[in-house]
Amino acid sequence: MKKILVTGALGQIGSELIPKLRDVYGNDNVIATDIRQEKQFWLTQSGPHEALDVTNAQAMFDIAKKYQVDTFIHLAALLSATAEAKPLFAWNLNMGGLVNALETARELQCQFFTPSSIGAFGPSTPKDNTPQVTIQRPTTMYGVNKVAGELLCDYYNLKFGVDTRGVRLPGLISYVTPPGGGTTDYAVEIYYEALRKGQYTSYIAQGTYMDMMYMPDALDAIIKLMEADPTRLIHRNAYNVTAISAQPDDFATEIKKSLPAFKMDYNVDPIRQGIADSWPNSIDPTAAIAEWGFTTNYDLAKLTSDMLQKIQQKLRQNAS
Repeated sequence: MKKILVTGALGQIGSELIPKLRDVYGNDNVIATDIRQEKQFWLTQSGPHEALDVTNAQAMFDIAKKYQVDTFIHLAALLSATAEAKPLFAWNLNMGGLVNALETARELQCQFFTPSSIGAFGPSTPKDNTPQVTIQRPTTMYGVNKVAGELLCDYYNLKFGVDTRGVRLPGLISYVTPPGGGTTDYAVEIYYEALRKGQYTSYIAQGTYMDMMYMPDALDAIIKLMEADPTRLIHRNAYNVTAISAQPDDFATEIKKSLPAFKMDYNVDPIRQGIADSWPNSIDPTAAIAEWGFTTNYDLAKLTSDMLQKIQQKLRQNAS
């Protein structure tokens, strides 16, 4: 990667991936785009940025050509719970934006990355140690978008030779940006509420296991996959990746090691619980490990310690 365009730059992944990419490849070589135009310091001061609605194909192509990009990282999307509330809007944004991004990558001969998700699986998928290649019949609009996206990226690689790559991301945990409508967002909210109130009410039921990953591991995985030898990549656009499989009580147990008075109860949200129940308990990342050396650095204990420390610092700064 030399000159990189990123869509959805102000989202959960983009807001941390942009600084990471600029550290690695240089500020001027990473172009941040988003439909929103908040005046965030890292976006406006550290490198080039453009306002972009990803459903506008011509605007997307013009920006990519203007900066002569050779790498396209497409992150703009509506997440699972929000997509379920607005299914038609989600289809038009998620799939329309992806088609426009792939077409831009095809015309300009760019390397291409877009994330898939554990949402691409469904209730008929094996729940434990879910294989890399398995049945995918999701029952959410977000899941349908992700399966269609995996297949579309495969098609552009086979038909047009676009160097497409992607991972099936689990729930991502981060202290940098607030939750954005994902089913696994409880695993972010619980840390904030533990420090603010000493208590958290989980909308996901006790005993509901889902795969999770700390954001630094996810960022490393994206860069490592994009730098990988293309001749070794078999499952190009849908690599299973994971760090931990956990349920709400597991997070509470770790938090109590630092905050013994912390308490958690439950008030299950049927919509998000239904989505969670359709996803795997745990997935098998063997293909990612074998084909491009996928690794992680954070288990639940290390993740929890870092989240509590960073959020505490953030809350103190906001209060001062």
